[in-house]
Amino acid sequence: MATLPPLPGTDGRRDWRTAFDAVRRLMADADDTTQVFRIMRALNVGNAPQNYARLIATEKGGRIAYDRIELAQRFSDPAFVASFAPGTVGAAYRHFLESTGYSADGLVEVSKLEGDPEGFDHPYTWMGRRIRDTHDIWHVLTGYQADEPMGEAALVAFSFAQVGGLGWALIGTAAALKSLKVAKNTLFAKAVWEGYRHGRAAKWLQGEDYLTLMHEPIDAARARLGIREPVLYRRAQRELGPAMAEFLKARKEGAALAA
Repeated sequence: MATLPPLPGTDGRRDWRTAFDAVRRLMADADDTTQVFRIMRALNVGNAPQNYARLIATEKGGRIAYDRIELAQRFSDPAFVASFAPGTVGAAYRHFLESTGYSADGLVEVSKLEGDPEGFDHPYTWMGRRIRDTHDIWHVLTGYQADEPMGEAALVAFSFAQVGGLGWALIGTAAALKSLKVAKNTLFAKAVWEGYRHGRAAKWLQGEDYLTLMHEPIDAARARLGIREPVLYRRAQRELGPAMAEFLKARKEGAALAA
C-alpha cells in the first residue's frame, strides 16, 4: 500500500494528555459525545492518510475519492432518506433516525471542536468526515445500538479493527475495563472483544459506495460484507440490560443533582 505524506501543518505527534482527560470525561458521562472527537483528534494521527491510501487502492475507491461526496449532506436530506425501499439498508437507517432522534447534521455539529480543520479543503479531512458520517450506518449494519454504552463500545472496537486509530482502541478498552467494575462480570467486555473480531472478519466498509449500498437489501448487504451476527452482544444485552439501565438511571440522576 502506498505511503502518503501527512496533512500539511500537522507535526505527527499524539496528545496523550488530552486523550486521557477526554476519556475520563467520557467514562463519567457517556452522552458527552464531544469527548470522542477530542480523543480522535489527539490520537488518530496519520489515520486519515492511511485510510485514504487504502481507499484509492481499491477498484471503486479512485472514483469515490474523485467524486468526494459529502455523505452528511446526503444523509441530512429528508427526500434522500425517504427514498429507500422497505428492507434496504437505507430503510433501516431511516428507522434508526426516527427511533433515536439522531441526525447526520447533529453528528457534524457535535464533532466540531475549536481549531478543527473541518473546512480545510484536503482529501484527508474529507476522508475523516467520511469515516465520521458512516458511523451511524455501521450501527445499522452491525446491529450495535447507538443509544446504549455497550452498543457504542462494541462499534468502537469494530471501527478500530476496520480503520485503525488509537483513539478507537482507547475508548473501547476504557469502556470494557469500566464494565468489569460496574457489571461485576465479563459479558460487556466480551461483547466489545466480539465487536473487534467481527470488524477484523468483515470486508473493509470504507471501500463501499454508500449511495449504492443504501439501496441494497440489508440482509444481503450483511452477508456480502461478511458482517456476523453479534451473538455475545445480544447475550450481554439480555443478561446485563436491567443492571445497566439502573446504573445509567442513577448516574443521570446524580448528574442532575450536581448541576
